[in-house]
Amino acid sequence: MKQNIVHIALVVRDYDEAIDFYVNKLKFELIEDTHQPEQDKRWVVVAPPNSTGVTLLLAKASKEEQESFIGNQAGGRVFLFLNTDDFWRDYERMKSMGIEFIREPKEQDYGTVAVFKDLYGNRWDLLQLNSDHSIAVRNQ
Repeated sequence: MKQNIVHIALVVRDYDEAIDFYVNKLKFELIEDTHQPEQDKRWVVVAPPNSTGVTLLLAKASKEEQESFIGNQAGGRVFLFLNTDDFWRDYERMKSMGIEFIREPKEQDYGTVAVFKDLYGNRWDLLQLNSDHSIAVRNQ
């Protein structure tokens, strides 16, 4: 049996501002932006550059209940983990783009990590896993 998680839905306030952040600041690729007239919404998918894994589905809040989760999808915990092949390159570029880091870089036994917020306040780990980490080995 083989299964994959394809998308993670990220609740956003506005499609265009979310696309701007992920594409222009995080340098993600816009995979799809399709209007769905029958539901009067868009299907917007982004992914880190050269990624072959999970993508983010930018899902605009359509109800008041959904709006309360914008920026707090994990209850204040780190929600998403962005692994990179060059931590310091991406850390410096992201800082120069005005991305707010709330935990400075730290060397851990698994690699280098810092915590940043996306445009809505969701917390992310920027990390570079050590080459012997189980996930890094699995993806080789």
